[in-house]
Amino acid sequence: MVMWTRRSASLSHWLATRDRPAPADGGTGARSGRAASLVPAASISGRALAVIIAIMTFLGSLTVGAVDLVRTAAEDWTASIVREATIQVRPVSGRDLAADVRRATEIAVRFPGVADVSPYTAEETRRMLEPWLGASLGAEDLPIPRLIVVKLADDRRTDMTAFRNALAAEVPSASLDDHRQWFDRLRAMARAVIVVGLTIVSLMVATMALSVVFATRAAVETNRPVVEVLHFVGARDSFIAGEFQRHFLWLALKGSAIGGLMALAAILVSGFVAGRWRATAGGDQIEALFGSFSLGSTGYAGIAALVLLVTAVAAATSRWTVMRTLRAID
Repeated sequence: MVMWTRRSASLSHWLATRDRPAPADGGTGARSGRAASLVPAASISGRALAVIIAIMTFLGSLTVGAVDLVRTAAEDWTASIVREATIQVRPVSGRDLAADVRRATEIAVRFPGVADVSPYTAEETRRMLEPWLGASLGAEDLPIPRLIVVKLADDRRTDMTAFRNALAAEVPSASLDDHRQWFDRLRAMARAVIVVGLTIVSLMVATMALSVVFATRAAVETNRPVVEVLHFVGARDSFIAGEFQRHFLWLALKGSAIGGLMALAAILVSGFVAGRWRATAGGDQIEALFGSFSLGSTGYAGIAALVLLVTAVAAATSRWTVMRTLRAID
């Protein structure tokens, strides 16, 4: 009887507070008609959960941005690789290397689907190898092959098998490399990065969902007398769960929005720093690997989708937790 009296008093206090009109002076009182909800709008646990959600969304958004950068860079690299091929003419005893280079160049120029042919001269080959072999060693001192760069047309496919056969028939010392092996490796790397990124984001969302479960249980326990009385007097479970769901939905939306905006700011600052560093050798290497170090439309869309996903998962998780708790009361 004493327990029921306490629960009734708690319910009466909540109903009186809930239906109390807002202050006429427009102060910091609660909104009109619903001055208080079943779950306190501001609490230490609520602020802590908002911080956790913001941190998780920040890290997840950085992961989404990094995946987008790697994917875009891999696409640029593979597009460049697919549009190019390399003919390698090896020096062979008894054959004129310069004549073989000229003949291979003529075959490449006439072959369908080839847009441009650029043979490397002996001097260009020497300068290309100078950082590794030194300036004192001439190209004629080693059996160094000559390279011919072939750019393929974008609007038609080149029969690489027929191209190889034509070269082998007239220039036996020449071989054609269409970079297919590098293309497959880059594509596999990009797919692996995407899978790892999605896995990391999934783990972060799962961790956030567990935090919401614990926070919801704590909120239910704090307001358990009111919840039990509402349940026993016939309040719909969906009504009680909706009170908690709205609370955690707005809490998650606020935290995830802050985390997403912080991640965007960090990415923009990183792009600005990379742009200022672009004139250096290290900056050129970063640009060659990751492009302009800026997010594309898919990156921004991915971060926005993550913010909405975190909010939806938090709301659904809190509702599911409350419904399970109410079923346990029966």
